[in-house]
Amino acid sequence: MSTRPDGLPPLREIIRRHGLIAKKSLGQNFLLDLNLAARIARAADSLVQTTVLEIGSGPGGLTRALLASGADRVIAIERDERAIAALRELAEYYPGRLEVVVADALTFDPLPLLGRKPVRIVANLPYNIATALLISWVTVEPWPPWYDAAVLMFQREVAKRIVANPSSGSYGRLSVLTQWRCEARILFDVNASAFVPPPKVTSSLVHIRPRAAPLPCDRALLEAVTQAAFGQRRKMLRQSLRALGGDTTGLLTAAGIPPTARAEEIPVAGFVALAQALAAQRALGHDADT
Repeated sequence: MSTRPDGLPPLREIIRRHGLIAKKSLGQNFLLDLNLAARIARAADSLVQTTVLEIGSGPGGLTRALLASGADRVIAIERDERAIAALRELAEYYPGRLEVVVADALTFDPLPLLGRKPVRIVANLPYNIATALLISWVTVEPWPPWYDAAVLMFQREVAKRIVANPSSGSYGRLSVLTQWRCEARILFDVNASAFVPPPKVTSSLVHIRPRAAPLPCDRALLEAVTQAAFGQRRKMLRQSLRALGGDTTGLLTAAGIPPTARAEEIPVAGFVALAQALAAQRALGHDADT
C-alpha cells in the first residue's frame, strides 16, 4: 500500500477500505485534495498551543492537515459512524492529540472538552447544517465566545450572504447576525473538483473573528427584529415589523429609521437600534401593565 510523505495511507485508500461513500442526507462532500487541506489549515494562522474544533471530519483529510500544522489538540466531531474507525486510526498515529467524538454537531456542547487553551473552529462544514451552526456560534452566550476565530467552508452563495453589505442582493438576516458580533471575510473560492463527490456549486472559505465589544443590544430581540424584517423583505418596515406587535411607527422613529425603508437597506447598526428601541418599548409596556 502506498503512503504519503507523512507516512499515512492515501485518503482514497482509507475511503475504499472503510467503505466511506458520501451520503447526501448528511451533506457530505469529502475533501481529498491534501494541498488544499493544508492551505485551509494555514489560513487558520498558527495552531501551536491551540485546540481546534473540527465539524464533519469524514475520512480525515482536513484533520490530517490540522495535526500536521501543529495543532496542539483536535476535537473531531463526526456524526457518521462509518468514519469513526478511520479517524481513530489517525488518532493512533497522533497519540494524545486527536479526540474523536461521535455526535450531532447541532446538539453537541463542546465546552466540557475544550480546556484552557485558545480554541479555533476549522471545518469543511456539512452544507445542510452549515448556516444553523454558524448562527449558533455567533449568537452564543456569554460573549466574547469560547472560540477566538473560525475558518469555515460554505457554499459560495452562503459565504456571500455572510459578508454582504446593505443594499446588495445577498444581504439578509445571516449578514446582520454575523456582522453584529464578528468580522467576516471570504479568503478564497474552492472548485467543486476538490471534493468527492463534487458538489454542484462553488465553495468559499470564510474567516470569522469575534468582536470583543459588539454594539450592545439584546441578542434575542435582534434575532426577532431581523426575523420579522427579512421574513417579508420586499415590504416596507412599517409593515413587516408589525409581526413584533406594539407601536411599529414609534419603534422606527425611536431607531431613526424611515418607515418606508426596507430591510435590505438597513445597516447592522440600524438593526441594533431597532432591537434597543424594541427593548425600551416593551419595558414601558411592562411598566404600564404593572
